[in-house]
Amino acid sequence: MKRKRAVRNKKRKPILFGEGWEVIEQGVTKMKRILEGLPEPPFTSEEYMKIYTTIHNMCIQSSQHDYTEKLYIKYKEVIKEYITSVVLPSLKDKHDEFLLRELVIRWSNHKVMTKWLSRFLSYLSRFFIKRNSLPSLDEVAFTSFRDQVYKKTKGKVKDAAISLIDQERCGEQIDRGLLKNVIEIFVEIGMGKMDYYKNDFEEEMLKETTAYYSRKASNWILVESFPDYMLKVEECLRREKDRVVHYLHATSEPKLIEQVRHEVLCVYSSQLLENEKSGCCVLIQEHKVDELSRMYKLFSKIDDSLCRISQIYKKHVTVEGTTLVKKADDVASNKEVTLLLACFQTFVREVIELHDKNMPLVNDCFQNHTLFHKALKEAFEIFLNKTVAGSSTAELLVNYCDNILKKGGSEKHSDEAIEQILEKAVNLLGYIYDKDLFVEFYRKKLARRLLFDKSANEDHERSILTKLKQQNGAHFTSKLEGMVTDMILARETQADFKEYLQYNPHTNPGIDLSVTVLTTGFWPSYRSSDFHLPFEMTKCIQAFKEFYPTKTNSRKLTWIYSLGTCNITAKFELQTIELIVTTYQAAVLLLFNDSDRLSYSEIMSQLNLADDDIVRLLQSLCCLKYKILNKEPNTNSISSDDVFAFNSKFTNKMRRIRIPLPIVDEKKKILEVVDKDRKYVVDACLIRIMKSRKVLNHQQLITECVEQLKVFKPDLKLIKKRIEDLINREYLERDSENLNLYRYLT
Repeated sequence: MKRKRAVRNKKRKPILFGEGWEVIEQGVTKMKRILEGLPEPPFTSEEYMKIYTTIHNMCIQSSQHDYTEKLYIKYKEVIKEYITSVVLPSLKDKHDEFLLRELVIRWSNHKVMTKWLSRFLSYLSRFFIKRNSLPSLDEVAFTSFRDQVYKKTKGKVKDAAISLIDQERCGEQIDRGLLKNVIEIFVEIGMGKMDYYKNDFEEEMLKETTAYYSRKASNWILVESFPDYMLKVEECLRREKDRVVHYLHATSEPKLIEQVRHEVLCVYSSQLLENEKSGCCVLIQEHKVDELSRMYKLFSKIDDSLCRISQIYKKHVTVEGTTLVKKADDVASNKEVTLLLACFQTFVREVIELHDKNMPLVNDCFQNHTLFHKALKEAFEIFLNKTVAGSSTAELLVNYCDNILKKGGSEKHSDEAIEQILEKAVNLLGYIYDKDLFVEFYRKKLARRLLFDKSANEDHERSILTKLKQQNGAHFTSKLEGMVTDMILARETQADFKEYLQYNPHTNPGIDLSVTVLTTGFWPSYRSSDFHLPFEMTKCIQAFKEFYPTKTNSRKLTWIYSLGTCNITAKFELQTIELIVTTYQAAVLLLFNDSDRLSYSEIMSQLNLADDDIVRLLQSLCCLKYKILNKEPNTNSISSDDVFAFNSKFTNKMRRIRIPLPIVDEKKKILEVVDKDRKYVVDACLIRIMKSRKVLNHQQLITECVEQLKVFKPDLKLIKKRIEDLINREYLERDSENLNLYRYLT
């Protein structure tokens, strides 16, 4: 049988407050001695547990002996007594840096004391304080220090801290660690809120910053150049950011930097940027890349400054471009054609160089900002849409590209260089309003290169078309691409024709014939005529007419003799020379196989050509460099009474010569074609807009029309005329009550 063990419950003897506080007070006294640096060993674990256990037991006793609330009150008294007896006396009569050092020590000690007491009294924090919604132990300690110490010393502390910052700004060495600790007091005393830091320190610090940099800037502006001024500003901003990193609170950085910028940049922005000796315009003129980059970086944060700089930049580029236009105009006043062509080539080259010089500024110095891209675009548009010696820039750009792409051009470049040049030329086209004029001139030049085998490289021809297509769309290059494709198909057709002649020798005319078949819609319009071909040429035409139906029955051939060339063997008395002439020139020369002398009227009747054409042909054969024919009377002009004969005495050092026709200016014809096409384009645009909108007022219609027309900038007078024409043709009508309103007629 088991024996029951008797258990006796012994009641724990309650700890009286005086008895318990004596233990706690010993710990508090020891802690004070340690904090004051007096000889005192650190707390042992037994000492810590004794104090902690005593406080714990005093709090969990019966309600009669529960001293929790009394301990909370006593904690407040201990903190207050420590501040009164130790902290405040230590700060008394201290000033400047000495005050700051002592305050940092006292604040650090205060936090250590609060930490240890909070550990001893952790039971209060977990239960009593939470249950009664009382301020925490840390909050009580911080509040006590704030009310007793901080509020009494904050003015002197703020002044001392700001004084140290001023000393550093003036180049003196200061204790940054001390300043950081002092400023942390302003932050920590708010217990999570920044009100004390902002109101008691930051506000005054910013005022002092403003005053300091106001004084500095007023001195710098008198003695420093714009680049040197910017260096000083940049250094100041760097140093202020450095101060934030080392001792100021991070929230101060935007305010601090804003104050500095305002005083050193905003106040003097106009004076700096418009400085005649070293301002923005001078930096751009002298291409000061580093200074311009610095200027952009500094002024990009200042309201409206970038807009002002971009306008200065636009004005500068416009002046430079307009100078190039005037220079070209002055050189072009010399009427000699060779110099004129060279002048135009030089003008385009210099414009490209101007563009190349400015693009790095926009992309790098001005960090690709849209304002500067817009400024550059508007500047180039201003001077590139002026006429140069009566020629549009579109025409000059076409001539420049033609000189690069054709055989025997005045400039020799590698394939890679040509690609770069073409890229730059196409970029210039983006600034030209009359893109349709460019296309028409380009079609003429491309046709001559392709038809007369003047193109230096077919890959380059396709390359520039690809670039034009990427910039302006497929519709822009469709005809040009069709022309290149036609030439490829024409070579295939010619190969088939040669094969056909081999298998059908009875149709062979006995003359080497090459025919290029073109698509009418792609190529420039060429005048056809009822030209009477010589017998030898007729046989050639007939041979091709018999062959072509074997290729297709759906096309009708229209022969354009003005584009043809012939190689004729001319037998003179002293030598035989191969003449490279046009079809018309060849027809004139072949007439002299049967006749020694022919009058103007006889030549005209046998060839059935107009007066203008006959005059040009005969001038080329007897009045210019190569006098294949003799003329009576021997003058440099052609008249209807003249008589012509073959010049059998003609000689030349060359065995093969090309006889050019007098140059005909086709510009007028091209301009007429473009003007005519523009009428159709504007009509189509107006109808497209009205068809979708049905009803629109006059100003809105014109605005939308201008916005939609991308290939040229329409004249408002032209749009108004086309509106009137559409009304007359009953596509549109005016509203009976409001004449400014148009309706679309279905």
